[in-house]
Amino acid sequence: MGFSEAHTLFVNRHLTARQGERLRRLKEEHGHAEKLFLELVWWPAFGQFQHLHPEYEVSDFKDGYRYLDFAYIRTGMRLAIEIDGFGPHWRNISRHQFSDHCRRQNDLVTDGWKVLRFTYDDVKESPRYCQLKLQQFIGRWLGEEKHVLDADWIEKEVVRLFMREGRPLTPTEICNYMGFQNKKARRLLWRMSEKGWIRPASGQERVRSYCLDLEGKDYQL
Repeated sequence: MGFSEAHTLFVNRHLTARQGERLRRLKEEHGHAEKLFLELVWWPAFGQFQHLHPEYEVSDFKDGYRYLDFAYIRTGMRLAIEIDGFGPHWRNISRHQFSDHCRRQNDLVTDGWKVLRFTYDDVKESPRYCQLKLQQFIGRWLGEEKHVLDADWIEKEVVRLFMREGRPLTPTEICNYMGFQNKKARRLLWRMSEKGWIRPASGQERVRSYCLDLEGKDYQL
């Protein structure tokens, strides 16, 4: 699956799950800069959108609500990601607005959020820098959860496919992707299930699909 299709599925999944102001905000504010960040930075760095939430609603110190460009939420970590453009909004910002902006970030930190900010220029002109910062940050905070797979290249490629798709996969899909016969794909998936890397998602006597067993783990390939 390429970026365009994955991005469409990602946004549609969040649109379907929202209503009211949260829905309106996602429709109107997830624009060019946010999509460019996903295309040039997030997708090349991670290849999937698991645990990422666009236009994420948080409470502010005035008992109202504000929205983060993106929130990356994992067990034990909440990361706010903001994309800042250098335009009239920033050049003409008042002292009051600047104070409000700083308070907003302080509130996030006080509430236990980590915060990373990227300029639009860096996203567009230096995406590799942004990729590395995200990978370094997330790798540091989730480092203790890393599991290096003692796997051959075929098993690792199948794990990467599960991570990219972010959903259960059938033996037929593994066949099509790897060029295997169905019997070989089923043996491979059964072996990976026995190792605890994947688990059945549907079917009992005959498993119809498997999903990646991500609970408490962050695979390092």
